[in-house]
Amino acid sequence: MSLSPLAETMRIRDALALEWGVAACDSLMARFPQARDLPPANRWHYHQGVFLYGMLKVWEQNGDERYLLYIKSYADALIDPYGNLTFDRDELDAIMAGLILFTLDEQFDDPRYRLAADRLLGLFGTLNQTTEGGFWHKDKYPYQMWLDGLYMGGVFAMIYGAKYDKPELLDMALKQERLMNRYMKDTRTGLLYHAWDETRSMPWANPETGCSPEFWGRSLGWYGMALVDFLDVLPPSHQGRAAIELEVAALVEALTEFQDEKSGLWYQVVNKGEREDNWLETSCTSLFLYTIAKAIKHGCIPKAYSEIAVKGYEGLLRTLHSDETGLIVTGICIGTSAGDYRNYVTRPTSENDLHGVGAFVLACVELDGVLGLQPVQELKE
Repeated sequence: MSLSPLAETMRIRDALALEWGVAACDSLMARFPQARDLPPANRWHYHQGVFLYGMLKVWEQNGDERYLLYIKSYADALIDPYGNLTFDRDELDAIMAGLILFTLDEQFDDPRYRLAADRLLGLFGTLNQTTEGGFWHKDKYPYQMWLDGLYMGGVFAMIYGAKYDKPELLDMALKQERLMNRYMKDTRTGLLYHAWDETRSMPWANPETGCSPEFWGRSLGWYGMALVDFLDVLPPSHQGRAAIELEVAALVEALTEFQDEKSGLWYQVVNKGEREDNWLETSCTSLFLYTIAKAIKHGCIPKAYSEIAVKGYEGLLRTLHSDETGLIVTGICIGTSAGDYRNYVTRPTSENDLHGVGAFVLACVELDGVLGLQPVQELKE
């Protein structure tokens, strides 16, 4: 199988996975010299958040100050001198970009970053909830929990709680995971449905379970990322840690069953790869690889799972392209609401969408360590 033109110039043995993350960061920085112009421009939004958080992880590995200052410029453009920022106050998505604030607070003598983090934290006290205390994903989706929300809000709550000594936030995030696991997990496949409607009133809701009917790739990816990021924070002695470790192992085992044998990627609707109108999607693949890599590092799964990671990594490299500005990540599903099978497989794809580039960068950072666990074979022509 032929490699993309860019992959031909950066062979796997010649380029660490981290270097691919660097290339993705440099490409978007070249396309958007002002971080505030990352789409959607001039907004505090999780699209920018996932990319900039990936860039932050690159900076943590290579120390290139350009990345830290680019991230800082985004925050500085949107946070005023008093720590105020404009964001959508009825949705979990608004919180995710706050993950960059903890490092900015550590690195710079500027109280705005902690104040802005406090503003975002306050959202948890105003969000509507299900009858058992599950956060609605957005006000326009009443009584609904979406897998995406665990990453969008839960990881921020975990890190804030650990950093600023608020252990109750760890328990709050774990409660959200337990509710999702209770109502959204399919015992047959081990996968979780994209969304759950407590009222069973949505057209897609199963009248008995309230679940949406399909296993959407990127939502499962957000969920998996949240679980392994929780493990970065939860102390070994925390009573909730063991359950998360078990869920991580179970999720990885379930996902492994549906990896495409030929490409190494995963499908848009994860468990229906046999259908002709289903298609391979790169952002969910990246998120799954991130989850697998961190699961290995945390000891939740055996190191032998790195073979799955290598196969997916090679598959991702084959999808890359480049132009005069730099790397292009392809095959990224645009933003998607819960729905039926047709809803997912008819969604358009895009190139260098921040969902996908951010996911790719995060995967590269985590894979950089895991791929060294065994010799990585040269991609075969």
